[in-house]
Amino acid sequence: MKVLVAIKRVIDPYTKVRIKSDGSGVETDNVKMTMNPFCEIAVEEAIRLKESGTVSEIVAVSIGAAVCQEQLRGALALGADRAIHIESDQECQPLIVAKALKAIVEQESPQLVLLGKQSVDSDNNQVAQMLAGLLDWPQATFASNVELSEGSVVATREVDGGLETLKLSLPSVISTDLRLNEPRYASLPNIMKAKRKPLDELSLESLGVECAQSHTLLETFAPAKRSAGVKLDNVAQLVDKLRNEAKVID
Repeated sequence: MKVLVAIKRVIDPYTKVRIKSDGSGVETDNVKMTMNPFCEIAVEEAIRLKESGTVSEIVAVSIGAAVCQEQLRGALALGADRAIHIESDQECQPLIVAKALKAIVEQESPQLVLLGKQSVDSDNNQVAQMLAGLLDWPQATFASNVELSEGSVVATREVDGGLETLKLSLPSVISTDLRLNEPRYASLPNIMKAKRKPLDELSLESLGVECAQSHTLLETFAPAKRSAGVKLDNVAQLVDKLRNEAKVID
């Protein structure tokens, strides 16, 4: 069984985010970048499925500039067998990403596609659902447990009311949640071996996908700083401020 894992290059979650001086976006120059944490969980789950003997090949794919190959090599060091880089200097919105992944799925014919439920930069939580819709495949989002069997996969997903268990026929799409697993670290020997693993380069045009933006980012700004608190003498003053300044009570 072949598994396709989609990963994304994002700013390291432990790095302080800075807004560009012109407000056009977030500063990425000279900023530490890493694999999206939810994508790391998807890669780890694919590796565990391979170690259990139910998966024979893991293919990692990423879309973006040439620097994305750093994260793809990271996935190869963790245990992926091959990698595919879809090069695009433009930022691809979720629907474009889903269309590109659909084209890769049609080329590779995997039985399972694993994705992180969302990226920590844009937080859209859309690609997995869009991809399943475009492929007309069954899907399970926010999976906290995945079990493969002959011709089907059982996924336990986290919902507002607790846990929901779904049995999906293969092929299918699954997006991973935090509690699915704890990603491993790549060993030095595996990092060296990853340099020799195949990494194919494609373009959006070769896949028949146009990077047409459906919406435009007008401005990026940091949230307002919290003002200092004040000490009050009595409850009456507190009620007065809540009513007349904060306007949270009538």
